[in-house]
Amino acid sequence: MKKNILAKAAALAASSALLFSLAACGSSSSAASSASEAASSAGTAQTSETAAAASTEESTAASSEGVLASSGSKAAAGTEFKVGVVQYVDHASLNQIVENLEQELDAKGQELGVTFNYRDYEFNGQGDGTTLNQIASELISDDVDLIVAVATPTAQIMQAAAEGKNIPIVFSAVSDPVGAKLVDSLDAPGSNITGTSDALDTEAIMNLILAQNPDTKKVGLLYSKSEDSSAQPVADAKKILEEKGIEAVEKTGTTQDEISTAADALIAEGVDAVFTPTDNTVMTAELAIYEKFAEAGIPHYAGADSFARNGAFCGYGVDYKALGSQTADMVAKILAEGADPATTPVETSDSNIATVNTETAVALGYDMDQVKKNFAPYCASVEETTTNKEME
Repeated sequence: MKKNILAKAAALAASSALLFSLAACGSSSSAASSASEAASSAGTAQTSETAAAASTEESTAASSEGVLASSGSKAAAGTEFKVGVVQYVDHASLNQIVENLEQELDAKGQELGVTFNYRDYEFNGQGDGTTLNQIASELISDDVDLIVAVATPTAQIMQAAAEGKNIPIVFSAVSDPVGAKLVDSLDAPGSNITGTSDALDTEAIMNLILAQNPDTKKVGLLYSKSEDSSAQPVADAKKILEEKGIEAVEKTGTTQDEISTAADALIAEGVDAVFTPTDNTVMTAELAIYEKFAEAGIPHYAGADSFARNGAFCGYGVDYKALGSQTADMVAKILAEGADPATTPVETSDSNIATVNTETAVALGYDMDQVKKNFAPYCASVEETTTNKEME
């Protein structure tokens, strides 16, 4: 079960001075300093690093081996790595990533003869920046060997918190790693961070909209300006629509209530369809807005299958189960096989799937056989789903 960091908020606040002290210098640095002073007073020529290693408790030996592995050598059998797993918020796509990440880490651990201990270090930030910063402080004080950051806001906060700490970051579900200033380039990240991207093929979604309704004249763009991952797909959508002579109507919000109000505004504008990229804010509001769109006869197209599972007409994007497994494989390569994050290319998925909510399709008056025929040229496959209200 994921730790609820909110329940620890009071305790964290009370010990913030200690945590930030640890975050600034690191517990191993304190050990090194103490050992160095002891060695100096004894008149030996032993270096502070050697003294620190000599005084390190046996329980942290695996972590030291993990550092050696990350510098180019393979980890010794029996090594245990402490892996922080931080999810931005609960929703179907991110849940799929984490579930498959952890399954694959278990499998890779057995294969390589090591242990990836994520159970003691998994958190959900519940979409709150303050909470994510508290999580980062806790993971740094726990001296984890690596942090998996799921979704763009999580990756940005973890990267900033871990700067100078020599803790690799592996992100997942980051749509635009370069635009989010996480990496220098996809081929050469350039620092202690890499990961997997759910980069969106915006043009393909525009093609789906027009394949289903060739007479589309006005498309609503519903997203949150607070999410960097939405900026590029929205810009791409506006350019594509302009080239096709289709009007784009933008409505935004930073909370669920604001997104609901924005949805009402798009309906009032009389848009023919609505597009949302891989936007976590809109995703968390989907269960509150999908019926509004369906009743107005407006199909909602979005950048992940989770939207369709929560009522949107179509969710288009990568296979998030596969993305979770890819992310775990990168973690294993970095910790157990010595890969350098700075030179490990960001990986993407080409399994572009259109997931259609059959209940919403019926409400819109669409025939599923015709929908599949219309969509076939623009995606790898068309999958069917129904609305899951478990998160309502």
